[in-house]
Amino acid sequence: MPAYEIDGVVPVVDPTAYVHPTAVLIGDVHVGPGCYVGPFASLRGDFGRIVMAAGANLQDHCMFHTFPGTEAVLERDGHVGHGAVLHGCRVGAGALIGMNAVVMDGAVVGEAAFVGAHSFVRAGFVVPPRTLATGSPAAVRRELTADELAWKANGTRTYQRLTERCRATLRPVTPLPVAEPDRPSLTTDARVAVPLDEYRRARRGAPE
Repeated sequence: MPAYEIDGVVPVVDPTAYVHPTAVLIGDVHVGPGCYVGPFASLRGDFGRIVMAAGANLQDHCMFHTFPGTEAVLERDGHVGHGAVLHGCRVGAGALIGMNAVVMDGAVVGEAAFVGAHSFVRAGFVVPPRTLATGSPAAVRRELTADELAWKANGTRTYQRLTERCRATLRPVTPLPVAEPDRPSLTTDARVAVPLDEYRRARRGAPE
């Protein structure tokens, strides 16, 4: 991975984390145990400290940055979808930030809260624990259900297993010109994790 020292401060990555080789880490960055950092993510600790706590994931093309003299934190098991921007905020343990959402300076996303895809969480806004916030600017819509919290926890576990899979088997290769006749299957399938709308439909159809 491209990692850069600045002002004598070097990024720190726990040996059990996985950081994709195209992700960029600069300065005062701390990636904790079992974390996943996806392709083309940028973690810039060139003004203030950037922290990913144990088991958190920051997916493809995410940006994690902060203002001078401040700290931005993604707490334990935090889950950040593709293309999201976190700037000078705190995302609580087990929280979910949807794809392409933006969370601004001084905002706090509470424990196990959800921020919907494409939402804009303005500076200083607080999303209470276990609630859903959506919109631009984001507003708190309702409390989350037990099913939604269970779905999120499973998705985070899936990314934690991806950390292990990447550490064990991901390597650069030359693409094949055609698929081999005995092509192996991936170790995951649709039983592992599904989109939330499918999960809700399945749960509604489940016996009481």
